[in-house]
Amino acid sequence: MTMLDDRQTAAPWPAAYPQGYAVVDVETTGLARDDRIVSAAVYRLDARGEVEDHWYTLVNPERDPGPVWIHGLTSDVLEGAPLFPEIAAQLSERLAGRVLVAHNAAFDWSMIAREYARAAVTAPVEQRLCTIALAKELRLPLPNHKLESLAAHFGVVQQHAHHALDDARVLAEAFRPSLHAAAGGGVRLPLLECRPLTEWYDSPVAPRAGYRPSQGQGQGSWRPSRKRPACPYPNPGRYESDKPLMQGMRVAFSGDTSIERELLEDRAVEAGLHVATSVSRLTSLLVTNDPDSATSKTVKAKSFGTPVLEESAFTHLLRDVAPARTVAVPKPSPSSE
Repeated sequence: MTMLDDRQTAAPWPAAYPQGYAVVDVETTGLARDDRIVSAAVYRLDARGEVEDHWYTLVNPERDPGPVWIHGLTSDVLEGAPLFPEIAAQLSERLAGRVLVAHNAAFDWSMIAREYARAAVTAPVEQRLCTIALAKELRLPLPNHKLESLAAHFGVVQQHAHHALDDARVLAEAFRPSLHAAAGGGVRLPLLECRPLTEWYDSPVAPRAGYRPSQGQGQGSWRPSRKRPACPYPNPGRYESDKPLMQGMRVAFSGDTSIERELLEDRAVEAGLHVATSVSRLTSLLVTNDPDSATSKTVKAKSFGTPVLEESAFTHLLRDVAPARTVAVPKPSPSSE
């Protein structure tokens, strides 16, 4: 143990910190909404980041395994693995009452939330903590925010990258000194709210792993977007940090969301916001869990200087949207002139 670790351990522990953590890693068939988990690992930690136990399982994704060259899990390996509903109770036991910790937690949480929704089970997760966000809070001198860089900073040796159990171990070992550094420095942990999905719509189930699906066969999918009525409020302009959202603001969404996209858009519309399908100079804010991605919306948002919010921050602001100053007067149709 280093001298820094001694000082941090001896310092009073923040009472507001969580009482336990579940460090999670999942390997998946891909990054899209209809992709599935193929393996999952959880390291349970106590309030000070000490390992209590760990757990690992393969998961049959009921489809092709995706990038085998990354996770190494072939259809043959996954064919006899349990389906997610068969391991949901074991996973829930390890997540319940703890903060979910992951590297790029928005992704891991979104994949887990969707699997629970497909299984018609509520995920027992209320908060998550992203170790990328924590590293930024601590201002760690990392060359980038990859897991291997965080591990190297703390002297943690990776043995099998992209294997869920080893990635979870590495993250658990790197999270402990990060947690102690935060506690010793009085740093607020970047905890974000997790809202489990409550609805899921599937297309016909694809063949289980071990069978080759026909080309172009659909997997689980989301409902198609609907044409929405015009927003009755004028656009008040861009969102300003530390101020509430205001009715009429134009909101665009990009990338993966933990709440099913249509439900998230419905909430925004119900609150009086204008859901935009693209980003322009008139867009009030962009909601994305991956602001560094190179999607057309994030690229345009950067070029226009459009404010960007993470999904959990946006849903928190949705609870108290300020009323519009005026109501837009609809333009008369040609037939009424």
